[in-house]
Amino acid sequence: MSASVIIIGPAHPLRGGLASFNERLARQFQDEGLNTTIYTFSLQYPSFLFPGTTQYSTEPPPQDVSIKVCINSINPINWIRVGLELKKMRPQLIVVRYWLPFMGPCLGTILRIVHLNKYTKIVCIADNVLPHEKRPGDTAFTRYFTKAIDGFIAMSDKVLQDLKKFTKKPALKVVHPLYDNFGSIVPKNEARKHLQLPEDEKIILFFGFIRAYKGLDWLLQAMNEPEIQQANIKLLIAGEFYEDRQKYDALIQNLALQSQLYLRTDFIPDSEVKYYLSAADFVIQPYKNATQSGVTPLAYHFEIPMLVTNVGGLPDLVPHLKAGIITEPNPEAIAQGIIQLYTLGESYFLPQLREEKKKYSWANLSRALLQLANNESLKQ
Repeated sequence: MSASVIIIGPAHPLRGGLASFNERLARQFQDEGLNTTIYTFSLQYPSFLFPGTTQYSTEPPPQDVSIKVCINSINPINWIRVGLELKKMRPQLIVVRYWLPFMGPCLGTILRIVHLNKYTKIVCIADNVLPHEKRPGDTAFTRYFTKAIDGFIAMSDKVLQDLKKFTKKPALKVVHPLYDNFGSIVPKNEARKHLQLPEDEKIILFFGFIRAYKGLDWLLQAMNEPEIQQANIKLLIAGEFYEDRQKYDALIQNLALQSQLYLRTDFIPDSEVKYYLSAADFVIQPYKNATQSGVTPLAYHFEIPMLVTNVGGLPDLVPHLKAGIITEPNPEAIAQGIIQLYTLGESYFLPQLREEKKKYSWANLSRALLQLANNESLKQ
């Protein structure tokens, strides 16, 4: 019997937010009675394109999700083989993730072959259409990919606008669902004890892979502002460097910030995520540009108020003075926003944050994907 739904994108043994997202989406489809398999990469990135230490998870594979490890992103013969296999399987729906133009030739070729069966509908969840870090070929690769898609889901207005530069095909906006697959909220004192952090300090959190566009340098400069130092606020940095860390080390040294920081800059395994989010007073996202962020739904799940900068799709996801604070994208404004968070306090935000959290359901996403797949305008 052929699968009803195929998800194409990262999954175990690959690690990271995209893999966690795809596995959680597969569970949602399965809960709705749809036979679901993830087709993931045997080779996702050549080593020269991968900025971290390893692409692979150290955690055991999920037992409740069907995952086939088979796609080689740089082998055209493999693309043809996978495309022919999926064409023959005739799934009702293929959901494909698109986050990097480098994947355009591989995924675009596979999906063109699938379309030859005149049956399968193909819907893309577009994380980014225009990448944060530009490379030659981005536009051509994305154009090639989008021509193989029937409909699109975007998780921010910014991505919806970017899509219009490449396609007029149907597109819906759905907010990024909650990352509710990392466990339940841990009491703050227990989380800090687990992480060997002081229980009585003011601690803010920068979480996730460290890349230039995420603005950690701005946050470090904000930590040097007099009002932050006077308030004795500490910053927990939890995430692996995806670029050269020397500029950050130099900034920390030059600003003499060592005593204000807790550095946990190895990859954070899924099983540890709940402790980092539960240990923080607030989550800080000082991004320089952004479409949306997987950290935002993570903070919603663990009910941690946020600071986000007024860039890209971030303000749409964090209503000002309800789920957190929106600041202008510069170190001084970020510092003032952090002080405002502490002045108002966690309890000020919690009732409204919990209300906002209700919007972030996986059922909303699966419903939108199936709606696009069943749209009369998508039929062959």
